[in-house]
Amino acid sequence: MKKLKKLGREFYDRDSTIVAKELLGKLLVHKVNGQKISARIVETEAYMGVDDKAAHSYGGKRTPRVEVMYGGPGYSYVFTIYGIHCCFNTVTREEGNPQAVLIRAAEPVEGIEWMAQKRYGKPYEQLTKSQKRGLTNGPGKLCAALGIDILANGVDLCGDEIYVEDDAEQDIRIVSTKRVGIDYAEEAKDYPWRFYVEGNEYVSVK
Repeated sequence: MKKLKKLGREFYDRDSTIVAKELLGKLLVHKVNGQKISARIVETEAYMGVDDKAAHSYGGKRTPRVEVMYGGPGYSYVFTIYGIHCCFNTVTREEGNPQAVLIRAAEPVEGIEWMAQKRYGKPYEQLTKSQKRGLTNGPGKLCAALGIDILANGVDLCGDEIYVEDDAEQDIRIVSTKRVGIDYAEEAKDYPWRFYVEGNEYVSVK
């Protein structure tokens, strides 16, 4: 497999809407005991910080949970839903400007057998068509398949544990639409800050 370039800090040091679109087609990598587990990012959501009513940092909220978003670009922000399902985000923008991009879905690339065991406890070839698609077609599923948990909160994405590789040869069409599951966010629920790769079967919601 060809050698790909790891994304540097400067990539993340931009508005979340830009980073969210440009992450599509790139590879999210988790190194686990020397094994490379990776999936191609096919769906993202941008969260624009203190002015975004859907963002955890809206209004300048600053708690231990969200503190990593205030620390500068290129770090992971991992939170849990219902205390069970983890969601993986990349922190964007400069220190003090708490924006992030949620990785909503990805397409398995490397370590697929490992992912199958992690998600379903059986070999990939024994999975149903629905289970194969369900490996990584949502934020919680993606984290489970790649072995990303709450302990990954604050990991340096420019390091060697969890990072994103650039696949410059990807030719994709990007769809932008409303974000998912944020009906509480008043007018912000209608902002077209969810982006996905058109036609990809691993996108969580069409």
